[in-house]
Amino acid sequence: MKNVKYLVLGALFGLILIKAEVMSWFRIQEMFRLQAFHMYGVIGSAIATGALSVFLIKKFNIKTLSGEPIVIPVKKFTKGNIIGGLLFGFGWAITGACPGPLFAQVGAGFTVVLVTLASAIAGTWVYGLLKEKLPH
Repeated sequence: MKNVKYLVLGALFGLILIKAEVMSWFRIQEMFRLQAFHMYGVIGSAIATGALSVFLIKKFNIKTLSGEPIVIPVKKFTKGNIIGGLLFGFGWAITGACPGPLFAQVGAGFTVVLVTLASAIAGTWVYGLLKEKLPH
């Protein structure tokens, strides 16, 4: 019962992804072929919302609902970011899904996406296995 709020928020996030059509393989292919602005608009809106949220959290020293301070660590940029970003983009272009929409696609009944989900979980496991040997 304690975690129902996470289930509700996850379902709401999935509904937003479905309504924004960001889980559509065709929308993603349009984006990678530079044929439509739709996905760029959605991604740009998410970046602007995230940047504004972080700015407001830092500016007003906003705390969590339980009163704990929100700590946003500074991330160091490395060549591993570029390599990881390229691998992520290739996977996204090939499968038509990134981690968020994967669950929305499964929830919408596209069972073939279970293969992509299993591959993403396997990739995460391999990353955890090789993390110390990769450039960071």
